[in-house]
Order: sequence, then structure tokens, then C-alpha cells
Amino acid sequence: MKNIIINNSFKTRIKTNLLLLSSCFFLLTSCGEKKTEETHEEDKSETEVALTATQFKTIGVETGSIEMKNLNTVIKANGYTAVPPQNMANISTLIGGVVKDIYVLEGTYVAKGKTLATIQNLEVTEMQEDYNSAMANIEYLQLEYNRQKTLSDENVNPRKTFQEVKSKLAVERAKAQAAKNKLQALNVSLSGSTSLIPIVSPISGYVGKISITKGAFAETGVTLFEVVDNSQMHLDLNVFEKDLGKISVGQEVDFVLTNQSNKSIKGKIFGINKSFSNESKTVAVHAKINPNDAKDLISGMYVAANINITNQTVQALPKEAVVRNGDKYYIYIQEEHQEEAPKVEEKNVTGGKEERHNEVHFKAIEVLPGTTDLGYTEVKLIEEIPANSKIVIKGAFYLLATSKGGGEHEH
Repeated sequence: MKNIIINNSFKTRIKTNLLLLSSCFFLLTSCGEKKTEETHEEDKSETEVALTATQFKTIGVETGSIEMKNLNTVIKANGYTAVPPQNMANISTLIGGVVKDIYVLEGTYVAKGKTLATIQNLEVTEMQEDYNSAMANIEYLQLEYNRQKTLSDENVNPRKTFQEVKSKLAVERAKAQAAKNKLQALNVSLSGSTSLIPIVSPISGYVGKISITKGAFAETGVTLFEVVDNSQMHLDLNVFEKDLGKISVGQEVDFVLTNQSNKSIKGKIFGINKSFSNESKTVAVHAKINPNDAKDLISGMYVAANINITNQTVQALPKEAVVRNGDKYYIYIQEEHQEEAPKVEEKNVTGGKEERHNEVHFKAIEVLPGTTDLGYTEVKLIEEIPANSKIVIKGAFYLLATSKGGGEHEH
């Protein structure tokens, strides 16, 4: 009897231990499944985003499809706007004098030949007198020359007398020409008598810096006015040595300036330097800007330009559709199915109640971006997507921020 009781007790202990082991195994298995499920959900949350219908409408999400676009392969180059030497004038005076009047202001447009100022120098009066005196002598000597030539031809007077008159006439003509050249170089009239020298613009353009004031003494060789003609503006771009082999005359260049409302400005390469610029290991490449676009530009503006190398048709999406997360790039596609979210009553702005129903789901698809041109970015799909996929072309950055709490646009 005693043995029977002991055996029953032993069996009871075994059953209890087996139940405990089964419970532990079940708990361990459940924890493992839960952990796997949580990991799966975490990975899923990074690639999938759900928006309520209200959020979808508020954000203004727009969808589209991949397009075939003719995009340019470009080389990026930095540089500055510049004016050719023949379109810029640093105006000085050939003879010093006191500034009598200034007729222009900085920033005003002047035509070629416009008088910018006048300076006074009494030597100008002497130059005019020398010219007028020489011209009077020439008139007298010309008559004498004609008379002596007739007498010489008829052997009435010695040939020597005729030669002397001829020599004097040549000297006076030289004096008159010299005085004329001086007066014309100073833009002073040949007739009359004046001590004023007009300072004239040699080109049409806009007055830049004015370095004189009324009553001051204007010295020779010192710049008095700057005049710039922006109609022939060009770019001086710095291209690295590794890219030189791809650059050639005639290639198109485009760039954008913020003060031009992000308008794309076009140009064309007309010259490539044959030496490096200082120690930068870059070569200056010159591009002429379309005259219609150049009129509002200023010399010395910094530009980041694209030099168009090749042109090809590729799969592309609007630039806003491609977003970057870390070192990878993504686009978002709208999934076809919609899930019923739990109905939650929320107070809206007017104090009423609003129900949240359907959720719109989006999935992130990794892509490889290529050339960006004309507001579009070339995309290469790493995995295939259905041909009729609705791709987010507006609002992709918001979707990335919702899933990760931040992100960057593709540039």
C-alpha cells in the first residue's frame, strides 16, 4: 500500500514538471514569434506609409507615371559673369585740367559720343591758335606756290625760289595736321576759341564709378569714369582638368540666377584657354550669353552652370519625386488596396465631428538617380514595379519625413 502511494506521488511530480516545461516552451516560442513580428513591422514601417484621406487632401499629394524625357548629360562648373574688354571703358583725359561740369550720374545710360564732363586747360586755346595760324599760312603759301610754279615753268624765276616756297608750304601743312590731331584727340572743335575739353564716352553703356568731383583737378592717366555695355556679357567658367576632354566650342551652357526668378539663362561656349588658372588646376572656359538674357546681368555675378555634353532619352520623373534617405534614393508608389482604419471621432476646427475612415498606403521603392535637367531627374529602378503604378510626384518628401522623421530632396 505504501509503495502505491509513493508511485502515485512520483507520477504527479512528473506531470507537474512536464506541464511547467510545456508552459516555458510555449512562452519562449511566443516571445520569439512576437520579436520576429515586431522586427518585420519595424522594417515595414520604414518602407510603407499610410495617410488618412484628410491628410492626403491637405498635403496635396499628386501621382503620375514615369516619362521618357530627352535629358542632357552635364558637367557642372562654377564661374562669374564678365564683360569683354571691348565692352568696358575706363575713361581718362589726355591732358590735365580743372573739372568744370559733370553731366551724368552713376547708373545712367549714355550713348557713344555723349559728353560726360568738361575740364578746363588754357593750353587748348594755344592749340587752336596754332592750328588756325597754320591754316592761314597754308592759304597764303598755296597761292605763292602756284605763282612760283608758273614762273619756274616759264623760266622767269630761279628754280630755287620755287623749292623754298614748296618747302615752307609742306612745313605749315605738317604744323596744321599736328594741331588738328591734338584737338581731335581731345574732342575739341577745330574752329573757334575755347579752353574747355569735353570728356566723351567711347561706347554706349551704363555709367559705373565716377572718380571726379566738380572743381577738382583731373590728372592724365587716371580713370575719371567707368562705362559698361552689358549687351555682350559672357561667362568665365572654371573647368577641372579631368573634364577638359569633354568640353568643346559650340556646346550649350545654362545657369539660373536667383534675381532672375530662377529663369534658365542660355549661353554657348566660344573659347577655351590653353593654360591653367593659377594653382587651381582649372582651365577657363568662355561662353557667350544670349543678348536678350544678358541685359539685366552685372559683371562679377557668381554662377553655377551646367555645360551640356550629351543628349539622350531616358526614364525620368519630376525632381520632387526623388528623395534621399541616407545614402539611398527612393520614390513612392501608391498601393492599390485601402485599409479601413478604426473610426475615430475628432473635433474639427468648426467644433463639429469628423470621422477618419480610409487610409491611403504608399510604398518606398529604391532607385538610382541619374542626370537632372529641365526639372526632371533620370531614374533607374532597382526592382520592377507594375506598369500602371501611381508614382508620387508631389509630396514625396512629406512621406519620407512621416516614415523617418526627416529626409532630403534629390539635387
